[in-house]
Amino acid sequence: MPKPLSSRDILAHLISFDTTSRDGNLPLIAWVEEYLAPFGVKSFRVDYEAGKKTNLFASIGPEIDGGIALSGHTDVVPVDGQDWSSNPFALTERENRYYGRGACDMKGFIGSVLAAVPLMSKANLKRPIHLSFSCDEEVGCKGVRPLVAHLKAHGPRPMAAIIGERRR
Repeated sequence: MPKPLSSRDILAHLISFDTTSRDGNLPLIAWVEEYLAPFGVKSFRVDYEAGKKTNLFASIGPEIDGGIALSGHTDVVPVDGQDWSSNPFALTERENRYYGRGACDMKGFIGSVLAAVPLMSKANLKRPIHLSFSCDEEVGCKGVRPLVAHLKAHGPRPMAAIIGERRR
């Protein structure tokens, strides 16, 4: 079993990927796939814009319908014209707080979910836990639509979803 990364280390990796909504998210998705594989977590991609933007869906536990999907989007809003006091694509800690583009919307949630994967993969789950990481949420929630259509047609069909979106 590989050594798990801390949620802080995972967050640093996720923030380091510039997944601005107008650009792509493929390097981040590839990193997540590489992280999941040693824990025996199967995943698949459903493209939104082939060669540029994709969604990732992974399942832990029995290969059946049901279970809970932990869902987050991988894209972030642009930093153009914003006065950042640190590099927005590098995790910075100040006064016991983390800063970086997407730190709380939603790379923080995705990082927390990924940090729990080692425990989830060892558990004797009766129902699956699904990970659903989408693209293009920041520009109208369009990127996840092909993933939803795929799951509807081919499964697996989660019973419910927890969306890790922060409240304003």
